[in-house]
Amino acid sequence: MKAAVLREINKPLVIEDVQVDNPGPKEVLVRTAAAGVCHSDYHFMNGSYATPLPSIMGHESAGVVEKVGRDVTYLKPGDHVISCMSMFCGSCSYCLTGKPYGCDNLDQMAREGRVTAEDQIIHQGYNLGSFAEQMLLHEHALVKIRPDMPLDRAALIGCAVTTGVGAVIHTAQVRPGSTVAVIGCGGIGLSAINGAAIAGAVRIIAIDVLDDKLELAKQFGATEGINASQTDPVEAILELTNGGVDYSFEALGRKETCEQAFDMLRPSGTACVIGMVPEGQKIEINAASLIYDRRLIGSNMGSNAFRLDMPLFVEYYMQGKLNLDLMVSKRIRLDQVNEAYAEMLTGTVARSVIVFDD
Repeated sequence: MKAAVLREINKPLVIEDVQVDNPGPKEVLVRTAAAGVCHSDYHFMNGSYATPLPSIMGHESAGVVEKVGRDVTYLKPGDHVISCMSMFCGSCSYCLTGKPYGCDNLDQMAREGRVTAEDQIIHQGYNLGSFAEQMLLHEHALVKIRPDMPLDRAALIGCAVTTGVGAVIHTAQVRPGSTVAVIGCGGIGLSAINGAAIAGAVRIIAIDVLDDKLELAKQFGATEGINASQTDPVEAILELTNGGVDYSFEALGRKETCEQAFDMLRPSGTACVIGMVPEGQKIEINAASLIYDRRLIGSNMGSNAFRLDMPLFVEYYMQGKLNLDLMVSKRIRLDQVNEAYAEMLTGTVARSVIVFDD
């Protein structure tokens, strides 16, 4: 099969032929239908986070089951599925206490050598490797969805939607009537805005440096926008809200915007960091602000239980509550993935989606 492989840090992905194994007892072979180009992979491509090499990138995907291992009971060939990096074992302390996204046993579930090239092991990013025509995955990395859900939009639920909406409804637990600010209007930020609208927030303030992104955010539920290239977003929020927001969400993964998210809170407010801040960076906050019950928290992929959440998000889309159609900025081929990353870095697109031929 064709796959986009990272062989060197800070080098373009290489489109090459690789060999995929037959499914093991608990594994599933999926024909990839679509894969989103997400900024999270870029953190590994540029060395901000460590990853074994060579590795197939991509983790936000949907497809159709082709084969299943002998012990697989949840899925069968022909099922439509979404993949998820939050693979779970179902028996560790995290899984048993309702936090499967923190599963302790991922290393025991991810079999090396499932994908090779000339007898060299090709690793699968996030144990998925979605930038490939097929994915060989543990069954606990997949969720079955209704077959009438468009798979190019279902792919977005595999990361952006689950991360952004999940951070709102699960991690921060936004309450109806709240005020919310979201920093960064890419795929995850737009999902957080959409989630805040679903949760019943009455005021949702989008923050970005591009006016076009701020206008797009309004179609996802934002009530107003702040261009951070033209004004200090913290000062603007404090003035607009007469003292700060109840909840803020950082969807960029930058030290300065994490600090801004905390500084724009009202007393008893919660700042939730969704973005991947590079390893080793420290966030500085005014410790005295903690006296007023302000909280700074992180979110691991929306604190999800994806076998429950993703079918629900599919229903939200089918009912018109999730605006996934506008989130897809471009549909591209696998061999255009490097151009998609270059465009992503300009901040002008919400999500490019690789669509594979049938």
